[in-house]
Amino acid sequence: MGLTLIQGGESILADRAISAAIAKIPGATVTQLDCSEIELGAITDALAPSLFGEDRVIVLREIQELAADLQDEISEYLSNPDETVALVLWHKGGVKGKALLDKVKKLKPEIIAVDAIKKDGEKAQFVHDEFTRAGRKISVDALQALVDALGSDLRELSGAASQLAADVAAGKTIDVADIEKFHQGRVETTGYDVADATLDGKTDLALITLRQALETGVDPVLIISALASSMRTLAKVSGASRGVKAFDLASSLGLPPWQIDKARRQLQGWTPTTLSAAVVKLAQADADIKGASAEPLYALERCILDIALAKSR
Repeated sequence: MGLTLIQGGESILADRAISAAIAKIPGATVTQLDCSEIELGAITDALAPSLFGEDRVIVLREIQELAADLQDEISEYLSNPDETVALVLWHKGGVKGKALLDKVKKLKPEIIAVDAIKKDGEKAQFVHDEFTRAGRKISVDALQALVDALGSDLRELSGAASQLAADVAAGKTIDVADIEKFHQGRVETTGYDVADATLDGKTDLALITLRQALETGVDPVLIISALASSMRTLAKVSGASRGVKAFDLASSLGLPPWQIDKARRQLQGWTPTTLSAAVVKLAQADADIKGASAEPLYALERCILDIALAKSR
């Protein structure tokens, strides 16, 4: 009935791809096996012809974990597949199990990519897409607040987006107040809050958020990293024509449209000269907090203050 290869390390996307493959064959008998736990013969038993000839979906998760003899069970089946079986294989990526992966690809399966989502921009785009799937709108600030609150756990981000979409009044754009109410204070000050206030030229707010971040345990290195990331985004966007829509620039810049719009707003008041000077100050602060200064926290505060004051308002 078919062969599907799901390839990549993002488990929530892999689960959705598996569910979609199963849904294509209503009424089929479904068997799912975790390849990190099965014993010799389990795959052969699952793929053996059925006495009743019913449609079946066999899902083998994380085939990269299979020992050579278990991989042979799949290879043997693929040499003579059962027409009543839809076989779904998930390989998380990497070099483990590559020989089996190459054999599978030679059979020209349907390939579904579920690459791991690691970059902050990709996480934010994931959350944005979750709200779009739910038919809801969320403000840029609220989107960032939700990502800041839940970090890299995509399952938790997805669950929160689903819950917010259901709980917030229909037709209302979800805002920061909704995020704060839902999480009851989980949204803490992060390095990106400090970076936003700094690059917006809001000196007082930048210093306040810096102190709040430090008091809640944010590592100074992460604050510098967030500021550096935000400045790289400004540099990327500054070189693009303002006459081109953010959506059209997204692919070439490697940034989601909302981040491009945000950077364009932040760029007002910055010049190539002031941005270059800010990069130099940031590099010095990075060295200071990593041991070059006897007072690293003072150096960090001085850097934040100097950069915030550099923006022309």
